[in-house]
Amino acid sequence: MDHIEQISVEDLHQALDEVEGKKPTLRLAAAIAYKNGVPQTDLAKWYGVQRQAIYSWLKRLEQEPLAEAARDDHRSGRPRKLSEEQQAQFEDTLQDSPTAVGYDAPAWTPALIQQYLADKFEGDYSRPSCRRLMKEVGLRY
Repeated sequence: MDHIEQISVEDLHQALDEVEGKKPTLRLAAAIAYKNGVPQTDLAKWYGVQRQAIYSWLKRLEQEPLAEAARDDHRSGRPRKLSEEQQAQFEDTLQDSPTAVGYDAPAWTPALIQQYLADKFEGDYSRPSCRRLMKEVGLRY
């Protein structure tokens, strides 16, 4: 065993009792199994990840406090294409019928939203993104 030698199984169990979430639980359970002699290759097969992922989990557990190392850092994701003002305008528009903004349609659809965003904001959105935007505003298609 080359990793997490300074961390006891008891410390890992305590961290496991205190942590919430699927990924942190999975990572700590893998570390416990590793401490009990299960090779990284077997752990990778068990958990459906690459061996490199197991290696990275164990390295993080060595370098950071257990509770922090088991969790992922917050990822902000890609910035929105619309500004806050444009987003507010878009949401207000979707509360009205499409006819109110010049479309000959009885209700908003992902395809119509895609067209509206292209016309109004010169935005290039995929259909799945338009479905997500509809859901965020509380609309169904």
